[in-house]
Parts: sequence; structure tokens; C-alpha cells
Amino acid sequence: MQYLFIFSLLMAAAPILGQSVNGKVHTEENQQKTPLVGANVFWKGTTIGVMTNVDGAFSIPVAPETRQLIISFVGYRNDTLLVDDLLKVLDITLKEDQTLSEVTVRGNAGMLDRLSPLHTEIIDTRTLEKAACCNLSESFETNASVSVSFSDAVTGSKQIQMLGLSGNYIQTNTENIPFVRGLATTFGLNYIPGTWVQSIDVNKGVGSVVNGYESMTGQINVELKKPDGPEQLYLNTYVNHFGRGEVNLNLARQLNEKWSTGFLSHASTLRNRVDGNGDNFLDMPLYTQISGLNRWKYQSDNMMAQFGVNALHENRLGGEMNFRPAMKLTREAYGFGTNVNRAGAFAKIARLYPHKPYQGLGLILNASYHDQDSYLGLTRYDATQKSLYGNLIYQNIIGNTQHSYRTGVSYMLDNYREVFKDTLMRRTESVPGAFFEYTYNYIDKFVAVLGSRLDAHNLYGLQFIPRAHLKYGIDNHTVLRLAGGKGFRVANPLAENYGNLVSSRRVIFRETLQPEVSWNYGISLSRDLHLNEMKASVVVDFFRTHFENQLVADMEDHRYLYFYNLNGKAFANSFQAEFNLVPVKRLEFKLAYRFFDNKQSITTATGETQLLPRMMVSRDRVLFNTAYALPYDKWKFDLTVQWNGQKRMPMTAREHAQPETGIMPVYMAPDFFNVNAQITRTFPKWDLYLGGENLTGFRQMNPIVEAQNPFGPNFDAGMAWGPVVGRMIYAGLRFKIGE
Repeated sequence: MQYLFIFSLLMAAAPILGQSVNGKVHTEENQQKTPLVGANVFWKGTTIGVMTNVDGAFSIPVAPETRQLIISFVGYRNDTLLVDDLLKVLDITLKEDQTLSEVTVRGNAGMLDRLSPLHTEIIDTRTLEKAACCNLSESFETNASVSVSFSDAVTGSKQIQMLGLSGNYIQTNTENIPFVRGLATTFGLNYIPGTWVQSIDVNKGVGSVVNGYESMTGQINVELKKPDGPEQLYLNTYVNHFGRGEVNLNLARQLNEKWSTGFLSHASTLRNRVDGNGDNFLDMPLYTQISGLNRWKYQSDNMMAQFGVNALHENRLGGEMNFRPAMKLTREAYGFGTNVNRAGAFAKIARLYPHKPYQGLGLILNASYHDQDSYLGLTRYDATQKSLYGNLIYQNIIGNTQHSYRTGVSYMLDNYREVFKDTLMRRTESVPGAFFEYTYNYIDKFVAVLGSRLDAHNLYGLQFIPRAHLKYGIDNHTVLRLAGGKGFRVANPLAENYGNLVSSRRVIFRETLQPEVSWNYGISLSRDLHLNEMKASVVVDFFRTHFENQLVADMEDHRYLYFYNLNGKAFANSFQAEFNLVPVKRLEFKLAYRFFDNKQSITTATGETQLLPRMMVSRDRVLFNTAYALPYDKWKFDLTVQWNGQKRMPMTAREHAQPETGIMPVYMAPDFFNVNAQITRTFPKWDLYLGGENLTGFRQMNPIVEAQNPFGPNFDAGMAWGPVVGRMIYAGLRFKIGE
């Protein structure tokens, strides 16, 4: 990796030994010339380029094959000069580009960001509308990198997986503010309605040090609809044949040249009791959720500020068909219930430098409160989390924009209070930190991002987090990326394993738990293809995550749920290959294959350590997606087929009895297909859509072990390895009023 960096620097410097063209680049306002620092200057059709220095000056080696010199700068019109006199000092004036107020970009679904040094997939609104996307957990249907499944057969909690590991190891943010973490890991994916989402960035591997230390296998950043966006009103209604219905209303208004405001709202409910497999348990919990977000935006030449408040209320009820709230915590019927209230406030303030777009100062502040009261059978679990987050970021260049940096300080405060059965658990984490990230950019052909951060955890001491990302454009169609770095997080065992509490297991903490520490390395190669007149692309990547320490949630003995620190090895290898094809206009195909080698050491009843495949993770997965649209998107057709391979299961019911040798046999759940489809009819201001999920009707017939005896010693609802409900048909309407 070091040699690649040195080699690229030498390649950039070698042409300077020859003849050069010199000049200055500036802009002119009120007859005053202002140097443009960091403007790109390059010969057309070549990779020979430089950037202007603090005086706007440049010196570029002569290219033997062309005399057309291109000058570009963000926010200004490109200029192309024919250089005949190599000795002449060029004086170049760029004019501001007034066409940047609105830019529409249309690309294939699930685009890979070619400019980012991180392996970043972009899920835009067009992709999200391929499915109902009622919430964030349902927004990854056509994405091969992220998979979603139910964590159990009672609570309706969903979990995501990336690189063979659960979503606990993914840093999930909304507009770079931590969101799905702590107590929110249980149901947090349901708290962001899909209609609020403008785009989702999915980063594989460790993220930037600027965003914190918790990113271990990836980072998901959700951008919400903006107050100054093009949609003044957006209304979405949805209903499915199980009885779930929802309404979403988004409003946005530009008050004047500088101020705008927006309101995002959501309400959904399911009140119909469904038991499709006849086990006397609700297949889906009854629930009601109401949430809203009000935000304001101020924009001027020198400052941009956003601030707002949000609130959410949700209640859930599950368990046996005859269970009612009055029966909670009794043996009249097995029941599950939870009541969640969340509130928060945020502010994002940026100091802008109009003539120095590479320079900036930003402050992100967020405060949140999460209160959750719940019960699972005879077990009470109540929890509260109070959090504060701050991040001050300064960015600038060193000499020219080939060398830039971001630095700053951050602070994270979490106060937890959990009551599990009759046990009170308290924890306060106070973590001030500082970070520095340097970027070398050679005309976007070679980019190196080297960063580190130092965090002073009040419970676990100083934590040093180094990370690196490299991007190299092999040619105009091929990009190679390398990444590596360290991750650190403090686990929340009960919230992160909530679905396994719906059982007769006795929860035992074998020892004092330590933070999880991991190292992640990855390589990816992407190439754009042109097959005759057809556009295509191929993306191949491999990532490895290994743990210095990991929380082990041991369910191998049906009587217990053990929590303890890793004693041995734990790693996850992930390989993925994806092929995208656009054979004709408006027709798209995606085919992806994913392979996981994911293992963790388990300590047996006799104290022996055995390295086993991680539970509930399919070793193989195949995704196929196709989409077709008639001219002007009048009709749109989408189909997604997923094949999920076998996954390891713990021994269940009678098979939970462990052999005297302590060596555990391996049991595998079968593979299965999942088919989703949607048809959309669009009109100038509104859309009608009709779709179905799990159209084959496949379901795990007995996801609950000994459902007939829920208070017996073998009851377990945490063994869900596949769909717990059958075919689902839905319909909806979208209504939009633009500017």
C-alpha cells in the first residue's frame, strides 16, 4: 500500500522534468480579480493535470498529443484554451455558472459513487420507489450488499446484515448524526419512514474517522427530504391485505431567499390479528406508530444553518392470539408488549467561504431521549437512554487542493438505565475525542485518505483509531479501491439480542463485558463496460473483519442465553460480485452473488472452545433484479428474486441437550427463494402502485419452538431463519406538488 502511494507520487512528478506552460486563474467581480485556489488545469484527453496554488498560479508539463487545455472549478463554467505559444503566461478568467441552482442526475439503480475513495453505493429516490419502502428496513430490497430479516417470530424486530455481520457493527446515521445505536438497535430501522428519505449512502468497510469510532463493517448515512427541496407537498398512502395501513405527509416551503421550513410526518398501524400457520401466536405484532420532524434551514453566502425537532411514539402487542394487555406478566396467556417514546433536537451550522469552497467550518449538535417499557412473557424489561452528540469539523487545503485535510473535536455522552426482571443496570459513557484526516488527490485519478482519531473513554481509557482509504483509476473505466482500519464499540447485550429474550432461556453474564474491537480490510474493483450499444458494469469486492474482542451471545444450550467475551477467534470474510446491464433504454438488469465465511469461537459446557459458523447467516446469497419503464415513466415494472442459502442454527428443543464431550454438532436451516414485484402507473402529479412481497408464499412453518407450551422450559421464539408470514399484497398512492 505504501509503495502504491509512492509510485503514484512519482508518476505525477515525472512529467515536470519536461517543458511547462504557466499561467494564473482568477474570477472577476466588480472589476476586482480574485485568485481561484485549487482550480483544476489539465490537458484534454490525458491524465496530465495540476491545481492552482494560493495565488491562483499553475505550471503544467506539456502534453505531446494535444494543445487543448481545460480549466475547471466548482461553481464556475469550464474553459478550454488552444495553447499555441508555449512560452506565453496565460491569464484565465472563469465566470460563475448560474445553471447550478438545480441539477438532475439520472443513473442506474444502486449506483456506485465513482468519485468517492470509499466503496459507496447510492440508493436514490428512484430506487426506493421500486418497492413500498415503508421504513428504512424495507429500503434495501434491491441492494445486494445489505440484507434484512426478522430477529424473532413475535416482536416484529428486524435486523440488517453487511459483510456477514449484524447491523450492530454498521454505523447508521441520519445526515451524519448517529441514529440507530444503543437502545434504538431493537426497532430503530422502523423509525425512519421511507417517504422521508431522499437518498441512502451505503459504505462498505470502515468509515471516515470524522464520523466517529463505531463503524466496524460499514456505514449507512440517510439523507432526509430538505426544506428547500423541489416538493412542496408529498402525500403517500399504503395498505396491505394483512390490514396494515399508513399515511405519510411531507410539506416544504421557501419563506424567502434565505429561510425555508419543512415538516415530515408519519402514521401507521396494524390492528388485525393474523395466525397463518396455526400455532396460536400472532404472526405479526399489532402496533401503532406516530412520528414527526420539523426542520428549518437558513442559507446565505457566508452561512448555512439547519435545526429542528423530532418525536416518535410507538406501541406493540404480540404473543398468543387471545392475549390482551390486562393479562401482561401473568400465565393466563403469553404476551409481548412495548411502549416507546423518543424525542430529539438537532442543529447543523456551517461557516462558508464563497471564494474558497475548499475551506469550511461546521458544527453538528444533537440531543435525544429514548424511553422504552416492555414485557416478554413473565419478564419485564424497561430502559432509558439519554444522549448528547457534538462534532466540530474544520477543513482546508495545504498549498493547493491536491492536499486537503479535515480536523476537529467530538463529544459523545450516553446515559443508560435498564431494568431487566428485578436487576437494575446503569452505565454512563462520556467520550471526548479528536481527529485528523489528510487527503491527497491527483486529479481524481489517485486519491489517498489517511485518518486517525483519539478518544478518551471514561470507562475504557484512550482509544486510538487509524483508518486509510485509497482509490486508483486504472483507466477511464476501471477503479480500484483499498481500505483498512480499526473499529471500537461498547455493546448493549439486551437491546441487541432482544428477540432472543422471547424464550424460556435464563440470561447469564459470565463475566464483565469488555468493548468490542475489530480490524477491517477490503479491496474492490469496479469497471464500466460497453457491450456494443449496451451499457454494463461489474463490481467485485472482498472484505475481511477480524476481532480482537467480541461480545458472544451464546444460545447453544436451550436453557441459557450466555453473554461473555471472546475466547479464541472471530472473523468474517465477505466476497461479492455484481453485474449490471442496460441492454436498451429504460430496461435494467442486476445480478449479484455474495459469499460469507463467518466464524466465532464458542465455549462449550465443559470449557472447551470450538470455532463454529456464525448462526443465522446464509453462506450464499443470490439477488436478481430487473426494471423496465415505458417512455416518460408512464408505467414502471420491477421484479426482485433472492435466493438465500443455508444457515447454521443452534440445536433446538430436545436437540439442545449437549453431548458429554462438549463438542457441538452443526445444524443447518434450508435455503429458500423470496420474490417481490411492483407495478407503478404514473401521472403528472400522482402515482398508483400495486405490489407483492414473498410472492412464492414460502414461510417457516414452525418458527416458535414449543409454541403450545410458552411457559415451559423449551419455549423459544428466537429461532426465525426465514419469512414468518406468507405472501403479502399491497397497494398505495403517491401525490406530489412541485415548485
